[in-house]
Amino acid sequence: MAERTKSTILIDAAPETIMAVIADLGDYPAWASGIRSVEIDATGADGRAERARLTFDGGPFSDTVGLEYTWDDDRSVTWRLVDSGTVVTGLHGSYTLVPSGGGTEVTYELAVDVRVPMIGMVKRKGEKRIIDSALKGLKRHIESA
Repeated sequence: MAERTKSTILIDAAPETIMAVIADLGDYPAWASGIRSVEIDATGADGRAERARLTFDGGPFSDTVGLEYTWDDDRSVTWRLVDSGTVVTGLHGSYTLVPSGGGTEVTYELAVDVRVPMIGMVKRKGEKRIIDSALKGLKRHIESA
């Protein structure tokens, strides 16, 4: 899983406001298109998820997977696959937040491996669609609040 797809968006909010939304995994179906449900399996001392099961249905990737999360305060979160699904065999992603002017630059990186052989260009296009949809949903959710 060497190559990752990434995209960045500017959101008119402070990093801690954005990270609070990102950390509320249970609310993802409300703003992240394609996410059907999230079950938190374990939380850390800070109350943020350490392990969760995510069911998604979107683009070329539809499955239920187990993820492990690592949080760096309100600066970043990374996740990696710990329980494969029926289609997804590898997954690694991150959100990185950097203050920028009066807002925050949010970068989302994602790499997904699937059981079905897929041309790299097609896989990256699917990853790009997932990333762009998530970033736009996050921005819309936060800025409309």
